Amino acid sequence: MMLVTGANGSLGSATLAALRARGVAATGGSRTPDEGMRRLDFDDHTSLDLAGVSTLVLISAGYAEDDRVVGRHAAVLDAAVRDGVGHVVYTSLTTAGDHLGFALAHRATERLVRASGLPWTILRNGLYAELFGGLLMWADDGVESAFGDGALAAVAREDLAEAAAIVAADPAGHRGRVHDLVGTPITAGQVADRLGVPHRTIGLGEYRRRLLDEAPGLLPFQPPMLASIATGIRHGFLDGATPDLTDLLGRPARDPLTTAVAAAASTRPEARR
Repeated sequence: MMLVTGANGSLGSATLAALRARGVAATGGSRTPDEGMRRLDFDDHTSLDLAGVSTLVLISAGYAEDDRVVGRHAAVLDAAVRDGVGHVVYTSLTTAGDHLGFALAHRATERLVRASGLPWTILRNGLYAELFGGLLMWADDGVESAFGDGALAAVAREDLAEAAAIVAADPAGHRGRVHDLVGTPITAGQVADRLGVPHRTIGLGEYRRRLLDEAPGLLPFQPPMLASIATGIRHGFLDGATPDLTDLLGRPARDPLTTAVAAAASTRPEARR
C-alpha cells in the first residue's frame, strides 16, 4: 500500500487523487484525517504508524521554522525505517532554489532521506504557478510586485502531483534519482498582459515593509521566505528550465502562465465581492 502524507493539503490531496486515478491502492495520512485515512501528526510521534506501507510519499511539512520542519521529517523517516517502508519519495525544492530562505530544511531532509538506508527518490519541485500569480498585488488599475522583469520557471501544482504519482507507482524505476521538476519561465508582466492590466515594479524594501506591516496573518518566518522568492525571481536565479518534468509526464506540462493568471484573477478585489 502507498501512503501520502499531508493528504488534506493542496499537493498531498492532488497526489493522492492522481494515484487513485491511475488505479493505485493508496491512502492518505493527515493530522486531521478524512474517513479512511490514517492519523499522522508529525508533532505527535506516537501517531506515526507506517506499518504495511510499501511506498511513502513524504510531502514536505514546511509551515514552521527550519528546526521544527527537519525534526518532523526526521521523526517520519525514523518511523519509516522502524516499520519497514519499502521506498520514500520526498517532495523537495528545485535545485535553483538553494539560496531561498526555506531551502535549508529541504536540503537537510534530503540528507536524512539518503542516510536512512531506505530506497529513495527526491522530487525537487519548482515553485507553484499558483503561488506566483497569488503573490501579485492588486493596486488601483493594475498589479504590483517586487519581481521586476525576472522570470520564474513555474509549475502547475497538478503537474507536480501527477509526477509524484507516476514515481510512486513505479518507485524501483526511480530509485536513487533526483528529479528537478521546473516549468516554463513566466514573468509578472506576462501575467498582467493576460489580465489586460499594467504591472508596476516595487522595490524589495517596500515589499518587505508591506509583508511586515500589511499582512498580519503571516507567521514570523514567512516574510523573509517570501522576500527571498521575490529577490530570487527579480535577479534571475529561478528561471532555468530542465526536461525532467515533461520526461516524467510523457506530455507537455500545463501552461504555467494560464495557471498564474487564474490565481491572480481570483484575488482581484471585485472577484472577492
